[in-house]
Amino acid sequence: MSKIRFVGLDVHADTIAVAVAESGGEVRTFGTIPNRLESIRKLIGKLGPAKELKACYEAGPTGYVLYWQLTQLGVACEVIAPTLVPKKAGERVKTDRRDAEKLARCYRAGDLTPVWVPDAAHEALRDLVRAREAAKKDQLKARHRLGKFLLRHGRRPEGMKAWTKQYLEWIKSHVHFELPALEATLADYLHEVEHVAERIVKLEKAIDEAVRTAPAETRCVIEALQALRGVAQTTAATIVSELGTLSRFETAKQLMGYSGLVPSEHSSGNKVVRGPITKTGNGHLRRVLVEAAWAYQHRPNVTGFLLRRQKTLELSEEVKQIAWKAQQRLHKRYKVMAGKGKNKNQIVTAVGRELLGFIWAIGRQSEQQQKLQKAA
Repeated sequence: MSKIRFVGLDVHADTIAVAVAESGGEVRTFGTIPNRLESIRKLIGKLGPAKELKACYEAGPTGYVLYWQLTQLGVACEVIAPTLVPKKAGERVKTDRRDAEKLARCYRAGDLTPVWVPDAAHEALRDLVRAREAAKKDQLKARHRLGKFLLRHGRRPEGMKAWTKQYLEWIKSHVHFELPALEATLADYLHEVEHVAERIVKLEKAIDEAVRTAPAETRCVIEALQALRGVAQTTAATIVSELGTLSRFETAKQLMGYSGLVPSEHSSGNKVVRGPITKTGNGHLRRVLVEAAWAYQHRPNVTGFLLRRQKTLELSEEVKQIAWKAQQRLHKRYKVMAGKGKNKNQIVTAVGRELLGFIWAIGRQSEQQQKLQKAA
């Protein structure tokens, strides 16, 4: 008879609620402990040999620190996707104790879905690209504040594009107010726009350095993905940091489902109803895919920045062929859907979903090539 004990952990910043499900036995609560390494070590000592324990907890703001701590203590641990935890329709009471018991019970039954846990290098790169994404959002807000402020006071330039160097110089030299309060407001909004721009430049330099010093397995995939149109280094780094090893997906369709870019469905009997995309999985990944998909509205070609990337990175012919096939297929897909009168947002969503298939193919090919080089 198996002696495995399934441990459910409801994790918070300061405390951890613990429940244990015996193999074929009862599920009982084990109380609440402080979220500290020493308390976790004592808990494992009380529950029994580490090799006979299987622990799980929901992914959340506490990250993967507990996962690493339990793994170092020899306990098999999985981080669970919180949105996929089964929930009873009539369940109205939610407490830490009940959540821990539910995790232990469902984990024993095999009803939970684990998420991919990044290693230290992947998590560091992911935090960096997310910091740049946050800076870009802050830049958009800062520009909106300044732009709307100028519009409210009738200050609009002629013959120049917004947010260029010339535009900012025009604001500094030609926009002035008699009232000190308005001058102070303008100075603050302008300073914020310039400050965020400096943040983005620093973060992009840091991303360049992080990619250059990344492990060979990660770096080769980031470089290979840049053969695709619309996928520069930052986008490639975002994809790899969010997905990790693409070989963990057996098929491209599995990866598309993971991204949340596939249509939702509510069918019954002979009636099939498909709705908007599911939006499950990783929102950061969906964002960069949709952004890249806009590039495929143009006719296939390899010029400019794309040609420079392919030459500089010395990419293999197999990768270039996949990238060229992607251009031809996705541009045709875009034109066909546009000819049917589809909304542009729907078109780029569909193109982004198919682009993910080519990303999967290039990633798998690069990872296999890296394995062969290591074995040689």
